[in-house]
Amino acid sequence: MLSWAQSTDPVVMTIAGKKVTRSEFEYSLNKYNEKPAELSDEEIKNYLNLYINYRLKVQAAIDARIDTLSSFRKEYATYRDAQLRTYLYDSVFADSVARVVYNTINESVGDSDIVELSHILLVVPQNSNKTFVDQQYKRIDSIYTALQAGADFSEMAQKYSDDKRTAPKGGRLPWIGPAQVLPEFRDAAYALKPGMMSRPVLTPVGYHIILMHDRHPLEPYEQKKAELLASLNERGLREEAAERKIRRILAESKGSMSREDVMQSVQQHAEAETPELKYLLAEYHDGLLLYEASNRTVWQKAAADEKGLAEYFKENKEKYRWEEPHFRGYVYRTRSKEMARKVAKILKRVKYDQGVELLRKELPADSMKFVRVHFGVYKQGENDVVDHKIFKSLKTLKPNKVLPYYGVRGKKLKQPSHVVDAKPQVVSDYQDYCEKQWIESLREKYTVSVDENVLRTVNKH
Repeated sequence: MLSWAQSTDPVVMTIAGKKVTRSEFEYSLNKYNEKPAELSDEEIKNYLNLYINYRLKVQAAIDARIDTLSSFRKEYATYRDAQLRTYLYDSVFADSVARVVYNTINESVGDSDIVELSHILLVVPQNSNKTFVDQQYKRIDSIYTALQAGADFSEMAQKYSDDKRTAPKGGRLPWIGPAQVLPEFRDAAYALKPGMMSRPVLTPVGYHIILMHDRHPLEPYEQKKAELLASLNERGLREEAAERKIRRILAESKGSMSREDVMQSVQQHAEAETPELKYLLAEYHDGLLLYEASNRTVWQKAAADEKGLAEYFKENKEKYRWEEPHFRGYVYRTRSKEMARKVAKILKRVKYDQGVELLRKELPADSMKFVRVHFGVYKQGENDVVDHKIFKSLKTLKPNKVLPYYGVRGKKLKQPSHVVDAKPQVVSDYQDYCEKQWIESLREKYTVSVDENVLRTVNKH
C-alpha cells in the first residue's frame, strides 16, 4: 500500500523546479514490472535516466504551451472523463433502467423459459428469386452437414454467418425470451434442449441453424440485476448515467458551475479516494504532450529535413552498404503501348523520386486512371517486373489483362549513392540522432537534482 503523506513519501528528484515524490517515481518504474522488489540498483538507475529524459521532454512541451491547444485539451478531457465515469455513475437511474428492461423481459417470457442460443444465419432477402433461395439452402445444408460431422459451431459461425453482430462472438446471442424473436425462430429454438442443434430453419430473414446452450425460468430481478447492468453498460448506460449526474449537479449549482468545473471537482474527490488515479491521468496527460513535442521537434521535423538527411547519409554512408545490387527507380504499368512510351519519356527527366508528381501534372487526369507507377529501391526477388527487366532472373511475367504494358526507368546500383537509396533507415537513424541532440539541449537548459539517499530506498521501504 502506497503512503501519500509527505513524511513517508519523500522527494526523490527535482526536475526543472518540479518535485517528484518517491511514490510517483515508483508508480512509473513498477507499472510494467511484475516483481518490483527484485529490480536491481543498476536497473533502477537505468530507468532513472529514461524517466528524467521523459520529464524534461514534457516540460519542454509545457514551455511551448502545447497543453493550451484546444485539440490537446479536448483529447485529454475525453480520456479523463472516461476514467471518471465510475465516480459519476448514477446508480439510482441505472437501477431504474435495469428494472424497466427486466419487467419487459418478464412480461414477454410469461410461463416460458429464457434461452441462451447461438445461431448461424444465411440471409435471404424478401425479393430473392428461387435460384438464390436454393443456393442459400444448399449452403446452409452443407454447413449443417459439417456441424453434424463434428465441425466447431463457433468457428463456422465466425466464418459463414451473415449476422455481423453475433458472428465475431461465434454466433452467440444474449439471453432472450419467446416474444423477442420471430415465430419460426422461436418454435425451432424452444423445441431444443441444452446441447441440441436445430436443422436449417427458414424465417423471413433467412436460413438459421440454432444451437441451444441453456434454458431456465427467468430469475428474480436481484439475481439478474448484475447481468442486466453489465449488458446495458456495454450499450451506453454507463455514459448516460454519468451524464445525468453531471446535468443534475449543474442544475443544483444554478449556473455557478460549468461542466469543466464539475469534472475537476469530481477528479479531485476521485484522486483522494483512489490515489493511483492521479498518476494514471498524469501519465496520459504527459504522454499526449510528449507525443506532440516529439513529433514537432524530432519525428516530423527530421523526416522533412532533406538537407539534414543528405548530410547524415553522407557522413554515415558505411552504415547503409548492401550485400547485393539494387535497382533504384520506377516500375510502371499502363493500358496501352502509347501511354507506356509517354510515361517512360516523362520519367526519363526525373533524377530521384519526384516522378509520380510530375506524371500527375503532365498527363490528363483521366489517363492516370490507367497508369500505375511506383518508385522504390528493390533487390532481386522484391518485384517481378524488376526481376524480369533488370536482374533477368524471371523469364516471363504473369499477364495483367487490365494493364498489360509495363516497364522500368532507373538504374542498377552496386551500393547506395544517395539518401533516397536507404531513406527509411536514414530517416529512422537521423530521428534518433536528433532526439539525442534534443535531450542534450534539455539537460543543459533545465536543472535536475536527484536525492541519492532517497533513491536507494526505492522499492525498499
